[in-house]
Amino acid sequence: MDGELCRPRVRNMVFCMYTRPLHPELFETLASKRVEREDYTLTIRITPSGHVLTWVTPDLYLAEIIAGDDQSLPRMGKLFRHRFQGERTGTLSPRSGIRYQTGSQLEILPEDIFTSLHDELLVDGTKRGLLYHQRPHHRLALCPLDYVTVEAWKGTISINTFHTFPDECAIVKTQSLIERL
Repeated sequence: MDGELCRPRVRNMVFCMYTRPLHPELFETLASKRVEREDYTLTIRITPSGHVLTWVTPDLYLAEIIAGDDQSLPRMGKLFRHRFQGERTGTLSPRSGIRYQTGSQLEILPEDIFTSLHDELLVDGTKRGLLYHQRPHHRLALCPLDYVTVEAWKGTISINTFHTFPDECAIVKTQSLIERL
């Protein structure tokens, strides 16, 4: 893509959860990773505004999305939607034997603490997970980062995401846990 990518302001971001596939053309994928196991496939896609995570089994589809509130998203199949303000948690059982837990947090930090945490995420992201550097708003600015880690063990998968907003000294963090009961 040759156009400028611009992450929305953090106050214009939403977190959504769906139980259905969404058309891939709704989201521009900047980076992706796939985790395949015997009984599921997890696809991680970093987008200009956040991420799209899909967890698919033979009988269940879950899609977690962080997007701008102006993103055209369908209503059908949406379990919840919220803006980022402080901390939020939620638990749902989309079908018997599956529990999805999520927590999200918006942190607005003093500039020196933000810069230090941004640098820590950058170092950690070069060692593990999926890390993507967005384009900064101007050439001397810190670039917004998107960083996703996945840990999987029998019957459980844990996904942590970090999205930085340098112009606002803000970090959006999510943790999602999918368990087979």
